[in-house]
Amino acid sequence: MKIGLIQQANSSDIEKNIQGLKDKIRVAAKQGAQLIVLQELHNSLYFCQVEDTNIFDLAETIPGPSTDQFSVLAKELGVVIVLSLFERRAAGLYHNTAVVLEKDGTIAGKYRKMHIPDDPAYYEKFYFTPGDLGFQPIETSLGKLGVLVCWDQWYPEAARLMAMAGADLLIYPTAIGWESTDAQDEKDRQLGAWTISQRGHAVANGLHVVSVNRTGYEPDPSGQTNGITFWGNSFVAGPQGEILWQASNDKEEVQIVEIDMKRSEQVRRWWPFFRDRRIDAFGDITKRFRD
Repeated sequence: MKIGLIQQANSSDIEKNIQGLKDKIRVAAKQGAQLIVLQELHNSLYFCQVEDTNIFDLAETIPGPSTDQFSVLAKELGVVIVLSLFERRAAGLYHNTAVVLEKDGTIAGKYRKMHIPDDPAYYEKFYFTPGDLGFQPIETSLGKLGVLVCWDQWYPEAARLMAMAGADLLIYPTAIGWESTDAQDEKDRQLGAWTISQRGHAVANGLHVVSVNRTGYEPDPSGQTNGITFWGNSFVAGPQGEILWQASNDKEEVQIVEIDMKRSEQVRRWWPFFRDRRIDAFGDITKRFRD
C-alpha cells in the first residue's frame, strides 16, 4: 500500500488551510498514494490553547461541510482519506473525531477520540466529550484501519484493542509540540518519548504505525504561555518498530511511503505475542490502579 502523509503548518485563515490540504492531497495522489492521512484538527489553528466558548462555532456536523468537500476530492482522485474534525454532535456536545472517506467518496466510518488531555495549552476537556464508539477499526477497500487520535497514542491498551479487533495498521492524526521555555534536553526527551511509544505499539502488535503531526509555530491567544511550536516529525514505523520514513520538525511535507501489508503476518509468526498473552491474568487491567 502506498500511503501519503501530509504535514502542514496552519494559519488563522481556515479556507487557506483547507485549500493547502486539497492541493497537497492532489500532489500525493499524483505520486500514487492510495491512502492519505491528515493531521489532527487540520482545518484550523490548534484552538485548545485557550478556553473560549466562541470557538465552539468552529465545530461542524458529520456529514457536513468538510466531509462534503473532501468526499468530492476522494472520489475524483480515487483515494482513501483520513480526516480529523471538530464534530458538533448536538448543542453542547462535541467530539474530536476522525473520519475515513472511501475512494468512492462515501464515509467508511468514524472514530471519536477516547483519551482527552487537559494540560496547559492543551485544554481539550473544555471542548471534547470522550469518544463512545470504542476501539473499532474502520473497514475500507484497502483494509481495516485502526484510527486513533493524538493523546490516544500514549496508551498501549488502545493500540492493543484495535489490533485485537483486526486492524491492519494503526493511524494517529496528531497535534503536539514544544513550549518554547522548555530546555533543549527536555524537548529532546519529549520528542523521543513520543516516537518510542508509538514504535512500541508497532512492535507489541506487529503492525505498521502511521503518525501525522502538524508543524509550525502557533501563538497562545491568551498570552499565558509562549505558544506551541509543533514538532512535526511525522513518521511511518514497520511492525518491528523500524522507522521507514520520518519528516523534519519544521517544514511542510508531502511524502509517499510504501508499506508491505503482508509483513505483519510474517513478523507475528516470528514474534507470537498474541499467542503468549496471559489473558487469564489480565483482569486487573480494567482497574484505575491496584491499591
